[in-house]
Amino acid sequence: MIEFQHISKAIGGKQVLDKVSGRFVHGKVNLVIGSSGAGKSVLVKCIVGLIHADQGNILFDGTAFLDSATHDTIRIRREIGMLFQGGALFDSKNVEENVIFPLDVLTDMPKEAKLERVNFCLQRVGLANANKKMPSELSGGMQKRVGVARAIVHSPRYLFCDEPTSGLDARTGLLIDELIQELTYEYNITTTIVTHDMNTILFVGDHILFLEQAKNVWEGPSADIFHVEVAALKDFLFSSKLIKMIKK
Repeated sequence: MIEFQHISKAIGGKQVLDKVSGRFVHGKVNLVIGSSGAGKSVLVKCIVGLIHADQGNILFDGTAFLDSATHDTIRIRREIGMLFQGGALFDSKNVEENVIFPLDVLTDMPKEAKLERVNFCLQRVGLANANKKMPSELSGGMQKRVGVARAIVHSPRYLFCDEPTSGLDARTGLLIDELIQELTYEYNITTTIVTHDMNTILFVGDHILFLEQAKNVWEGPSADIFHVEVAALKDFLFSSKLIKMIKK
């Protein structure tokens, strides 16, 4: 489980996070939802250490991340996988080189073992034999799959995904969501997805954190989300005409 307590962050004089507390449940798909500018991505970047929070505590399975000793900090960072918005692949590297990158940086595995792990992960995401293709040769959905393979290649305990369905058509987005969900359950990963995609909210989330104006307004199981009498959350959910029709 990941717990965060009273996380605050100001950027350019604007309070982006205001004493946000919550948790991401172990072995589940956790969603961070909210409108643009609510602080979703900044919260996750603070939790993984890409941005330094101004205030607060972060615990990975009981170990303090912000204030932990160097050994613990390095260990936790090695256990984190990241799927960035847009895939964030290296344009100059082929698929194999992109996926092997975390193993080169984080491990001292022999080359043959690295390649075996890369091939396994590419097969797992449906891209067997795509090793030598360049990112420019891949569709948007295939690029996201490469990003997923790279995120899981070092067998992380924690997986963070920033808008994984952004830029994809609805069908491809659902396939990416289902892949992330399958990997979460298959490998017992604590997965966190930053999203405002209603398909993701409806079909793959287990535990949801809703941010509004830099604050945690609601947190709970996905099964409860359409029954909560929180005005800001209802406004967010029912801004979609499709959702209004489904939930009539």
